[in-house]
Amino acid sequence: MAIVNAKDMLMQATEEKYAVGAFNCTNLIQLEAVVEAATEKNAPLIIQASVTPSKFLGPKVLGAIYRTLAESAPIPICLHLDHCNDVEFCKTCADAGYTNIMIDASKQEFSENIRQTKEVCDYCHGIGSVSVEGELGTVSGIEDQVKVAEDEAALCDPEQAMEFVDKTGIDVFAPAIGTAHGVYKTKNPKLDFDRLKKIAEMINGSQARVPLVIHGGTGLQPDVVTRLVSLGGSKFNVSTDLKHCLIDTTYDYISSHKDEYNPGKIDASVKEAIKGRIKYWIDLLGSEGKA
Repeated sequence: MAIVNAKDMLMQATEEKYAVGAFNCTNLIQLEAVVEAATEKNAPLIIQASVTPSKFLGPKVLGAIYRTLAESAPIPICLHLDHCNDVEFCKTCADAGYTNIMIDASKQEFSENIRQTKEVCDYCHGIGSVSVEGELGTVSGIEDQVKVAEDEAALCDPEQAMEFVDKTGIDVFAPAIGTAHGVYKTKNPKLDFDRLKKIAEMINGSQARVPLVIHGGTGLQPDVVTRLVSLGGSKFNVSTDLKHCLIDTTYDYISSHKDEYNPGKIDASVKEAIKGRIKYWIDLLGSEGKA
């Protein structure tokens, strides 16, 4: 039961108006922490690995760790490749045991985005129960957040969204609505809530069909998060928050224990801090008890 793809768990989230946390991990301590926290909250879980840590650790290594942790957990868990723009590496990770693949061809022309996304969909669907996430529009980095929020060309066109979903066969859809990766420079970033609402109504209005993803969760105010979930966001990505937690906790522990050379104690401190952040997000997203 524990090893599932993203669509399996996100359809229920879409129907019941909560979101599943998708947490980026870069090492074993983070992986164990997110699984333990989600298990304690009885919440479904998406473990995310970006391209850089996937290549650094190796897709087969991550796939093996994921299977080991997921098989012994009582909750459904998905392993997701995040923001990959290399079609062949998407296939490599699907072969290695990732259960959801994000092909991010959003910077390509619309027709090329469709072509690449469909190629990954066809491959993943052909090898088994591997779901695929695609993106339309551009989710910016923090330097370009204001520009992207105000540039209509960078946001997802609702009319194109339907065509994109239909022609690619994607299982999960990430529409750009003005969120950004990294840390927001303002407490109130300009997000297009109406755009998200329209896209959700067009795609999932009559019945849940393709779950929607919110990228760039770190730094959003709690009321903004709950509003995005209420409007149809059922996969909620969190990365930077966990990076800061990992590095800050490590620094604080070493700084206050300068004469101690015990890596295990550092790991334990980091794990507890990460678990605290995961539980915060699970509570905010409304996924506790939904496993």
